[in-house]
Amino acid sequence: MNKNDLQPNTPLKLVVRETLNKVPQITFYFWVIKVLCTTVGETAADFLNENLGLGLTGTSAIMAFILIIVLYFQFKVNKYVPSIYWLAVVLISIVGTLITDNLTDNFGVSLVTTTIIFALALIITLSVWYFYEKTLSVHKINNSRREMFYWLAILFTFALGTAAGDLLAESLKLGYLLSALIFAGAIAIIYLSYKIFKLNTILAFWLAYILTRPLGASIGDYLSQAHADGGLGLGTVITSIIFLTAILITVIYLSITKKDVIKAQT
Repeated sequence: MNKNDLQPNTPLKLVVRETLNKVPQITFYFWVIKVLCTTVGETAADFLNENLGLGLTGTSAIMAFILIIVLYFQFKVNKYVPSIYWLAVVLISIVGTLITDNLTDNFGVSLVTTTIIFALALIITLSVWYFYEKTLSVHKINNSRREMFYWLAILFTFALGTAAGDLLAESLKLGYLLSALIFAGAIAIIYLSYKIFKLNTILAFWLAYILTRPLGASIGDYLSQAHADGGLGLGTVITSIIFLTAILITVIYLSITKKDVIKAQT
């Protein structure tokens, strides 16, 4: 643990415990589940809002309440627990989607504006995080303050990804499949830049994390939306079930094998 974490009277000081890392190792499984979660975030939000008739406001209130409960348990545990962590990611994906949808549908804020707003919010969050912690590493989320910044940044990546994805697929009328291919290509460029040109690890992570949100959303929309709207017509129910099942199977596998647990440093 950074010795600065133990200094009293530090601004933004939260209850600090020496814990194991509260987040998973960044592996192939991490990115697979991340894309699955973003897809569910898109389709589940549409299902709750439209099929159940809860409306954006009702859906947002319910999902935000559930997210707060899950985050309470995430902060309470002193190590990475796959089931809690990934449930929080699924829920924050849904809430991030709903935040953007509320701004555009209920308040008439353009997708260009929301994209700029959430990009700035993410930059500010990461800047404040770095100011206090002197690092943006996602491999050492081992105190409450770092974890707070971590989840806030993730929330803004989902809201930003939703706005950017909708901007390309809907406002610019590129369609869901083409948008998915564009975002997948952008992620591939980031990966190659990291492997070949030694792009900064932390920068590469956050850029990829942002882009997996519109990638997953575009995949979800392509599978769930009607043929007339450029989709395959599977519907939000079937699409959500497919991806939730895939998430469940993968999380169970990781819980048993512990392949994504960051080993404690000695």
